Amino acid sequence: MNEQPNDERAALRKSVYTLLIAMGIGAILGRVLAVDEVSASRLTPYLQREIGPRLQEKKARLIEQGASPERIEQELAKTRGELMRRAGILRPFLSANDRSRWCTLRALVERDMWAAAEVQTADGKRQLRWVPYAINKVLAEPGWDTIDMVKHPLPSHGPRGEGFLYSSKPPLLPTLMAVPYWILYKATGATLGTHPFAMGRTLLVIYNVVPLLIYFLLMARLIERFGRSDWGRMFVTAAAVFGTFLTTFSVTINNHLPGAVCALIALYAAVRIWFDDERRLRYFFTAGLFATLLVACELPGLAFTAALGAALLWKAPKETLVAGVPAALLVAVGFFGTNWIAHETLKPAYTQTEWYDYEYQRHPDDKPVDSYWRDRQGVDRGEPSEFVYAFHALVGHHGIISLTPVWILAAVGLVMWLVAPGDPRVRQMAIMIAAVTCACLYFYLFMQPQENRNYGGMTAGLRWAFWFAPLWLVTMLPAADHCAGKKWLRGLALVLLAVSVLSASYPTWNPWTHPWLYNFMQSMGWLGTA
Repeated sequence: MNEQPNDERAALRKSVYTLLIAMGIGAILGRVLAVDEVSASRLTPYLQREIGPRLQEKKARLIEQGASPERIEQELAKTRGELMRRAGILRPFLSANDRSRWCTLRALVERDMWAAAEVQTADGKRQLRWVPYAINKVLAEPGWDTIDMVKHPLPSHGPRGEGFLYSSKPPLLPTLMAVPYWILYKATGATLGTHPFAMGRTLLVIYNVVPLLIYFLLMARLIERFGRSDWGRMFVTAAAVFGTFLTTFSVTINNHLPGAVCALIALYAAVRIWFDDERRLRYFFTAGLFATLLVACELPGLAFTAALGAALLWKAPKETLVAGVPAALLVAVGFFGTNWIAHETLKPAYTQTEWYDYEYQRHPDDKPVDSYWRDRQGVDRGEPSEFVYAFHALVGHHGIISLTPVWILAAVGLVMWLVAPGDPRVRQMAIMIAAVTCACLYFYLFMQPQENRNYGGMTAGLRWAFWFAPLWLVTMLPAADHCAGKKWLRGLALVLLAVSVLSASYPTWNPWTHPWLYNFMQSMGWLGTA
């Protein structure tokens, strides 16, 4: 695949890539195996200490009531179980965002978590019917709360009832994630409820660590291909492994990490087709499948998918139509099919604004609770000014550049590829990446209503831009190669990388926290009450 002449240092470089990847995967595994909702750790010891005194109080009341020894033993056992269940609130589910998807996994796999509705059959009888994807029973479990949910009735159930609660996330990704969970559940009998750490961390390795390993290996191949200097190649590899927010989000299920992995796999397959005249159908199928999966994870990724599809259709129309288009249709059917099964509509839940206006009860006897989205708080209220939002999203407290300044080199490298003479195919790839970047950033920054201008909510960075990482890492190569020849430029590049690694490492355990720059600006009083 590499068009470079034989290089006696290639083996050394590949050893360095392997070393960096091994270090990165080891660091990620360490974070995954230690993942915990640290904030809950302060409450758990208190609840555990209260178990003994509460049981003594319960026993004293039962004795005063003249209860028999058998009843006292039964009541104490019941109370002990409830108190221990309440005390065991530590779990590796870190925010309302990821718990929304975890809830869907449980609702799909665990039969005890299946919600049911009473419906009328064609012969007029009434029967209970499973409501796929409804998370009502999961929400009744202690510690399984989320705000990222919607509520609506299903047309097929008729006018009875107020509807069910569902995750606001598109159901395709949780459906795919449910497959390994179902296998583990059937093999062990353990659930995310009974064994949250063992099961949750195992699934995080499957969902995040394995895809990231594939991502790093493919990224190293592209770096070796398009790089020109030893230092530049190793620098970009280090940036890929340590300098982006993908590793930060490896401890939580999300759509951004798989979106980035899909973008890279699609790009890699397209490079083989575009640069190597590869015509085996598996590359077209791979490009079509993963480019469309990117859209399922990140809707604005449609710009990348459309550009890639048009390029492949022009380059090799027969193979694209035979293998690429069917792969894309397969994902489209899965996306809209699962959405129809869940909501009986083709429109994703997050586009149905009226579904966010509701009240609900976690238990039948509870007081009704208003949806969080009826009265948004803090950053979720949105930034009124588009220009202030664009400033902070680019160079401010959630800035793509301010938090990850190594992307400055990606922008410089992109310009170098666009204007410098050389392989026209490289320039064509650069044009595509530049066009997709500009189109998506304009969409993110200037085409959103105020409620969506929230920087991604409580999060360590502008997470909607994370999937660009593989594209920008590739365009970073010419700039990194240029820096390799000058000591002061190497020093500057290392400073940019160090700040990027700082930002990626700042959320020690939980990526669903504000960035260090946001916290600093708020502590200085520069953000007012925002």
